[in-house]
Amino acid sequence: QVQFVESGGGLVQPGGSLKLSCTVFGFAADDYAIGWFRQAPGKEREGVSCSPSIGKRPEYRDSVKGRFTISRDSAKNTVYLQMDSLKPEDTALYHCAAVRIQSAMCSLFSSWYDQWGQGTQVTVSS
Repeated sequence: QVQFVESGGGLVQPGGSLKLSCTVFGFAADDYAIGWFRQAPGKEREGVSCSPSIGKRPEYRDSVKGRFTISRDSAKNTVYLQMDSLKPEDTALYHCAAVRIQSAMCSLFSSWYDQWGQGTQVTVSS
């Protein structure tokens, strides 16, 4: 059974940084495209970033480009989301998601993924 363990969330001041981790159990993360999504109270879930299973061509939503970086550590079966220059509007519950596909592409649409983690809360506030 596929399981995710997300961690790294917390409370940070505007301009600060956090590094989220998504460690997967039950499958080799390198066989899957992995995405990070977020959902703020009263808002729709939105794709933040994704990492394809082949190559190193990630995708980012426009509002986080230049501030967030997605990366993988195959040895640890973990995908990271480094978040810098955080803003209050980044406050949300962040989830990682996965879909088994051998592709150099990934998607920021949630319907593309079929495995989801429970999420880790990120709060940006002074």
